[in-house]
Amino acid sequence: MKLEDLDKNNMPHHVAVIMDGNGRWAKRRDRIRLFGHQNAITAVRNTVEAAVACGVQYLTLYTFSTENWNRPQDEVDGLMELLVKAIKDETKTMMDNNVRMRVIGDTDRLPLRSLQMLQQCMDDTSANTGTTVVLALSYSARWEMAQALRRFYDDVRDGHVRRDDIGEETLRGYLVTRDIPDPDLLIRTGGELRLSNFLLWQMAYTEFYFSEQLWPDFRHENFYEAIADYQRRQRRYGKTGDQIARK
Repeated sequence: MKLEDLDKNNMPHHVAVIMDGNGRWAKRRDRIRLFGHQNAITAVRNTVEAAVACGVQYLTLYTFSTENWNRPQDEVDGLMELLVKAIKDETKTMMDNNVRMRVIGDTDRLPLRSLQMLQQCMDDTSANTGTTVVLALSYSARWEMAQALRRFYDDVRDGHVRRDDIGEETLRGYLVTRDIPDPDLLIRTGGELRLSNFLLWQMAYTEFYFSEQLWPDFRHENFYEAIADYQRRQRRYGKTGDQIARK
């Protein structure tokens, strides 16, 4: 699949990606899991470039979940070091492509060096106006909902919110993605068919695309194929196909 084969007038505004398969990719090569994570950076670069080429406004990458803290300590430490190196190496590429970077998640748990590098990259790219790459880092949907409820409780207690004010938009205002549109498309690699605690509120009407490709092998053409599949679907949001066709 090539970029020119896609309908430029029917691009998703927000694409979310669960980058799965690094460990299995490394295991097939008789290497440690960290080797797979190291080789995943090329896939990230390809995906960002493809999203920019498509004019995608937001690209959210599930980088590290809150559950991932339970992995072996040497793998976690290696991932944190890899994160620092990747951000340092890729900041110039983001600047060249007018990409802005943001982070969502429980970042207080990150090592200080990782936090400093993330903040530097966010500061450096803050004025860019192209695709926003959102790293879901130390993130899980249940963590997000729990912290949202805590903040909501505080506002109710302090009299800032009344019972009759509560609605979907009120609750959305307490999410870490409150100023980001919901994903139009979710891509998950590695052949797994689950959401893994990722953006559960936000993906109520997201289109899902599952790929057998292991993440380190994911390239531009794989991203374009996911977009092409998305463009073949009719998004109805609870309405009938005839209603959508008459619009």
